Amino acid sequence: MAEGYIESKGTSLERIPLSFFQYLGRKVLERIQVLYAICEILFHSIASFLFRLRVGRGATLTVLLKQIYFTGFETVPIISWLALIVGLIIVTQSLSILPKIGEEMLIGEVMVWVVVRELGPLFSAVIVIARSGTAIASELSTMKLSGEITALEVMGIDPRHYLVMPRVIGTAISVFILTFYFEAISVLGGYLLAGFGKRISFHVYIFSIIGAMDFVEIGVSFLKGIIFGLIIGSVCTYHGLMVRESITQVPQQTTKAVIGSLGIVFVFNGIITFMFYM
Repeated sequence: MAEGYIESKGTSLERIPLSFFQYLGRKVLERIQVLYAICEILFHSIASFLFRLRVGRGATLTVLLKQIYFTGFETVPIISWLALIVGLIIVTQSLSILPKIGEEMLIGEVMVWVVVRELGPLFSAVIVIARSGTAIASELSTMKLSGEITALEVMGIDPRHYLVMPRVIGTAISVFILTFYFEAISVLGGYLLAGFGKRISFHVYIFSIIGAMDFVEIGVSFLKGIIFGLIIGSVCTYHGLMVRESITQVPQQTTKAVIGSLGIVFVFNGIITFMFYM
C-alpha cells in the first residue's frame, strides 16, 4: 500500500487520499462545534428567561416586546394572505377528489393532517426565517462590527442576557402564536371556497375538522411552533455574533443563518412527526 493512501483490498476502487478523510473529519468536528454553540445559546436563553428576567428587567423586557412586535405582529399581514391561499388550495384539491369516492366528510381530516400537523408550523417558521431571522443575524453582525457589544461588556452588561435572550425567546413566542393564527385562517379560508361553492355546509365542515382533531394534534402543532422558534432564534443569533473583521461577512453570516435555520427546522419537523405519528 502506497504511503498516504487507503486502498480497499479485493476491490477495484480507486485509492482515496488520507487528506480527504482529514478534510471530512475536520468538517464534521466543525459542525459539531457549531451545534454545541447553538445549543449553548438556546439553553442559556431559556435559563436566563426563567431565572434572571429581573436583571435589568425594564430594558430586557423592552427588547423582548420589540422582538415579539417585529416578528409576530408585523408578520400578520403576510401570514394572513398566505394562510388563506393555502386553505383555499387544500380544499379545492380535496373537493375535487373526495366526492368521487363519497367521502366528503374526510375533508376535516385532510385539513388537520396537512395544515395542523405540518404546514402551519412549517410555513410560520419559514416566513419568520425569511423575514425576522435575516434581520436578527444582520443586526447583531452590525452591532458586533461597530463595537456596541464590546461597549456593553465594558459597562458590565451581559450581551447574552440583554441581546440574545430577548431575541431567542421573542422569536419562539412569535412562531408559537403565528402557528395558531396560520391554522385558524387556513381553516376559515378553506370554508370560503367550500361555502361559496355550496358543496358542504358550515356545520358539516366545522364538525368534520373538530372530529378529526384531538389534543395530540394541537399539542404537537404548538410544540413544533415553540421548538422551531427557539431554533430560529438560536441559529440566527449565533451566526450574527460570528462576524469577526469585515462588513462583507454580514451577508455571508446572514445567508448561513437562513440555510442553517431551514435545515435544522426541517430535520426536527421530521423527527417530531416520526415520534408522534409512527
